[in-house]
Amino acid sequence: MSKPLKQIHLAAHFPGVNNTTVWSDPAAGSQIEFSSFAHVARTAERAKFDFIFLAEGLRLREQGGEIYDLDVVGRPDTFTVLAALAAVTDRLGLAGTINSTFNEPYEVARQFASLDHLSGGRAAWNVVTSWDAFTGENFRRGGFLAQEDRYERARQFLDAARVLFASWRGDEIAADKESGVFLTDADAGRFAHRVAQFDIRGRFNVPRSPQGRPVIFQAGDSEEGREFAASSADAIFTRHGTLEAGRAFYADVKGRLAKYGRAADELKILPGVTYVLGGTDAEAQEKARAIRRMQVSGQTAVKFLEQLWNRDLSDHDPDGPLPAVDPLVGENLVAKGRASVRMFRDPLATAAEWRALAEAKKLTTRELIIEVTGRQTFIGSPETVAHALNEFVQTDASDGFILVPHLTPSGLDDFADTVVPLLQERGVFRTEYEGSTLREHLGLSPVDPARETAAVTASSTATVPTADTVTRTGRARA
Repeated sequence: MSKPLKQIHLAAHFPGVNNTTVWSDPAAGSQIEFSSFAHVARTAERAKFDFIFLAEGLRLREQGGEIYDLDVVGRPDTFTVLAALAAVTDRLGLAGTINSTFNEPYEVARQFASLDHLSGGRAAWNVVTSWDAFTGENFRRGGFLAQEDRYERARQFLDAARVLFASWRGDEIAADKESGVFLTDADAGRFAHRVAQFDIRGRFNVPRSPQGRPVIFQAGDSEEGREFAASSADAIFTRHGTLEAGRAFYADVKGRLAKYGRAADELKILPGVTYVLGGTDAEAQEKARAIRRMQVSGQTAVKFLEQLWNRDLSDHDPDGPLPAVDPLVGENLVAKGRASVRMFRDPLATAAEWRALAEAKKLTTRELIIEVTGRQTFIGSPETVAHALNEFVQTDASDGFILVPHLTPSGLDDFADTVVPLLQERGVFRTEYEGSTLREHLGLSPVDPARETAAVTASSTATVPTADTVTRTGRARA
């Protein structure tokens, strides 16, 4: 008996907080006008996508005091945009990236619970951390956390938010009435959570939302990120865009679920991918080359080079060879505050690889940077791209994709009109929505409040009022 075809999950990433956007294209539109957000969302919903995804930029990226030429000025607040999109869509999920390093659990939980209510159960939270003092300067606490510390804060932050989401226990009234000890309206939302990062207690004032809590996303490929996703997330946003790397990542993360008492289908793996479509494969390849040159200007190439070399290379010719000197290993001097050099675990080894690649292919600095930062994951005719997407999912390299177009707001249109119908013909993508909530779109089971509370309590000293901690007068015991 042949293996049943897996259904592909698709989502749309609104371009902006990334290095894929092409400002110089005549078709490029506004990044901040609501009409752009609405266009992308309506296109995604027309194509029956699972959700639209907003990244987060808490500070404009800069280096040497200069803003990156591909960054976005004036990015609107995530919750404001998603709430507005809830009013112009009916089924599309609404996913927002909200930082766990510079926010507080009560505020974030309240905002997401409200969004889930306003949208009828379509909210999702992408839990991320921030690791640099550069962004921290915008916040009172400032500074930055070491990687192991920021993931521990993220875990405790998410646990605290789950306590808040689970604190509205009205669904347990019937079960508690027999003992004469039951929850009354006066007990709704009572919570207590004491861990290293948070010591909070009070009342959550948003009733249980349609999904119970938002769908939880996590973005990160590090060891800490993989473990965090396996223990707590419903989906993981990854960067692995090749079959080999995708299969290895898929097997690794799915293999971690069992120790947390989770089944393989309880975590969806969704790489962020780019694409270029053309009438033929050759046409698409030529178009992709032109796009990459627009995405990586000479200035961008030098700035990226500085992140590895950890030196001021402002006088370097991007159309010439790589620098003759080696990267400076040690304290980050050029991208101060961002610690961008940390992206390269071994700068000297990476520089050697780049030099060998440049020499073998006779590449200039700019051409080399285009080569090593290439972002078009799928290039070809609609038929070619549809086949490649389906191969990824059917061979367990992913459960679907978060598509990152290079144009705003029209970049998703061709994909929706040409690739989606081909996937539908293959029987691997829906032709109509079967549910109304994002959890249903993703094929996730309903949230079980008791299981949520047990999972949090197992990893902390969190407590949520239940029948045995509530008196007949409805007061939670201290």
